[in-house]
Amino acid sequence: MFIDTATIHVAAGTGGSGCASFRREKGIPKGGPDGGDGGKGGDVVIEVDPHMRTLLDFKQKPHVKAERGGHGMGSSKTGADGDDASVRVPPGTVVYDDGTGEVLADLTEPDQSVIVARGGRGGRGNARFATSVNQAPRQWEVGEAGEERILRLELKLIADVGLVGLPNAGKSTLLSRLSDARPKIAEYPFTTLEPNLGLVRLGEWESCVIADIPGLIEGAGKGKGLGTDFLRHIERTRVLLYLVDLFGDNPLEDLGVLRKELASYSPLLLERPAGLLFTKLDLIPPEDRSIHLELRELPLNMLPEERDGGALPEVNGMPCTALSGQTGEGLQTVMKLIRELLDEGNQD
Repeated sequence: MFIDTATIHVAAGTGGSGCASFRREKGIPKGGPDGGDGGKGGDVVIEVDPHMRTLLDFKQKPHVKAERGGHGMGSSKTGADGDDASVRVPPGTVVYDDGTGEVLADLTEPDQSVIVARGGRGGRGNARFATSVNQAPRQWEVGEAGEERILRLELKLIADVGLVGLPNAGKSTLLSRLSDARPKIAEYPFTTLEPNLGLVRLGEWESCVIADIPGLIEGAGKGKGLGTDFLRHIERTRVLLYLVDLFGDNPLEDLGVLRKELASYSPLLLERPAGLLFTKLDLIPPEDRSIHLELRELPLNMLPEERDGGALPEVNGMPCTALSGQTGEGLQTVMKLIRELLDEGNQD
């Protein structure tokens, strides 16, 4: 199960209380105050664990509490500091204060960490209150309470390339052909209900991570269906690939829906380097392809058999090509396009 949001309650440790004590040793019947201070309460620390993939653990454990500090003791002994509570999250987790909506941290790097609740200060023992006019104070302090807060965790997948398309556009099939990922594939919409990641080898020493985002529907940018939950995972990608069903009634209209939904969620997404892939080429017999593209006002030279090298044709300002995820036709051109778009993204 893929869980990409969670709400947790965190409480740092309370500081230990100070001690009221007086030195009592043989030959020193009236020794001075020697009560030690209390120890500091433990902090709550959120840390990135590169081996974690979801926030599922927090569904079973929504409360996190650090250890309180030890109390001060006689002979000026300070109480032990409380142990910190470590909360481990996947890379790409954004930490919000649930009450204010403030972003406390955006954790993307391995071993990155942030303190989200600080432990209370230990109380002072009576030795701290001794003065020239009060040489035997009985005053001591209670340790301070640790910070408490409600946090909202949101996971945004970290990938180089995001696949965007309407339901059943062929995103999962393409990911399975380009990488070792094995997403669920079927001939009906909404087969993919959670994002999938795949590592794609672009060359001997070059690779990238591709994210298959579940199919969008019209209105997704405003939260229809699970739209905003899915679109969140596109935000970190450097490159977008729009997948449009070439066998559909109006591929250009489908592309317009996708662009509109991304713009509704975040206009900045339309500024990313992007390519356009027309899928399901295998459903059109080779002898009918030219007329099929002409009727849909699409360039003929995006067909594998019509291309003679050089730059790819463009639709809506994006380089485009046609492919079949089922047969593998056109996949080499897709790989070349991905490399070019990533190089463009690196220059921005």
